[in-house]
Amino acid sequence: MASVPRNRSLEKLNFVASATPEAKQARDMLVDKYGDVAPEDAEMVVALGGDGLMLQTLHRFMGTGTPIYGMNRGSVGFLMNEFHPDGLRERLKAADITPIHPLYLGATVEGGEFHEARAINEVSLLRQTSQAARLRISVDERVRLEELVCDGIIVSTPVGSTAYNLSAHGPILPVQAPLLAMTPLSAFRPRQWRGGLLPNQSRVDIEILEPEKRPVSTSADHREIRRVTHVTIRLDAEQESLIMFDSDHDWDERILTEMFRY
Repeated sequence: MASVPRNRSLEKLNFVASATPEAKQARDMLVDKYGDVAPEDAEMVVALGGDGLMLQTLHRFMGTGTPIYGMNRGSVGFLMNEFHPDGLRERLKAADITPIHPLYLGATVEGGEFHEARAINEVSLLRQTSQAARLRISVDERVRLEELVCDGIIVSTPVGSTAYNLSAHGPILPVQAPLLAMTPLSAFRPRQWRGGLLPNQSRVDIEILEPEKRPVSTSADHREIRRVTHVTIRLDAEQESLIMFDSDHDWDERILTEMFRY
């Protein structure tokens, strides 16, 4: 984590908001108070909404070096800070900046067409019909599971470990942990397999067995690719987004709070 560079004046802010009336009203109020510049001219972007908007904004500004500071005006806000309209520039100057790297997804579909995508939270594979998926899983070109019969599987970053992965009873990861979480969805065979943790430099290859009879889709955050036959997942260390948290309630504190929630 790093603090805001001292050479940033924070006079040039860009505000984005989700489509909810609450978020739009907050944006109008903050623009009146602090001004608003074009995204390409902004020193920082303030996102007003929930985690969905934060993910969209992190994708949009990936690779630009522009930090994103979120304030919760939505239904889910694990990636967001609390909403307070006053003293925003002082909060931004004191906030911590955390670099995050996305997952790379390479997917081959029926017919041989190839697609690429990036995921900040997770890459998931899901069965498309009532038939369970049959998957062969390799890690670093070595087959680890010859056949997994399941509803699907998730490969998650530390950032995404508190999202879909947590709902599927996967492990929560500290944001700086050099790990990826692999979590099955309703594993039928082997029934006792609960997933695992992988070094984040690992390459995961998943082959879909019987894709005509048991079609499978894959999603990288919000982008879905249907009827895949093979996917490759790995960390993309060359791409980077910057997320900001208040220094008195940083990511590690959020992780600890979630771990001991009951």
